[in-house]
Amino acid sequence: MYPENSFPLKRPIHQLDSSSRVIFLDRDGVINQERAGAYIRTPEEWVPIPGSLEAIARLCEAGHEIIILTNQSGLGRGLLTLDDLEAIHTKLVQTVEDHGGHIAGIYFCPHTPTEDCSCRKPKDGLIRLAESELGCRAKNAPFIGDQLTDVKAARSAECRPFLVRTGRGKEIFDEELSDVEIHSDLSSAADAILGETQ
Repeated sequence: MYPENSFPLKRPIHQLDSSSRVIFLDRDGVINQERAGAYIRTPEEWVPIPGSLEAIARLCEAGHEIIILTNQSGLGRGLLTLDDLEAIHTKLVQTVEDHGGHIAGIYFCPHTPTEDCSCRKPKDGLIRLAESELGCRAKNAPFIGDQLTDVKAARSAECRPFLVRTGRGKEIFDEELSDVEIHSDLSSAADAILGETQ
């Protein structure tokens, strides 16, 4: 069983509030490269997409708080352990910080699709958990993902859905996306968000 969905970051985290400008990010295919037909099981297999870390740093510098929401059914399938996932996220957090950014929280669903949990995207359980634990407000917050499950979770929580064409996003064309902002990658999406406040 998995008593927590939140990853305990190895640094102090300041509590957010309803006025915090949060941005939700999917992990695989948005921040880091996907492994075709396989799960990321070790820190060595976690490879950032070019420009993604710099994009996070620019968003943080502008006052945004970054929260990562990720389905990790490899846990439920027994393909990696919580210690493995923690090691991957430790590398993620440290690499982001090395580039001048920071992560406010990482929330993951460990369940397989057949377990019918409330936290696996496209359900919005991870968003609600982040709201509850961090004190932030999800409504109208950007949610950047590369899959329809991300778009649907964003819609369910009244977030602002973004789709990037990295990861699996390049395969999505025939769905109803009139309410979705589409960008080539995280860097482009970040530029669009930052451009609104300049």
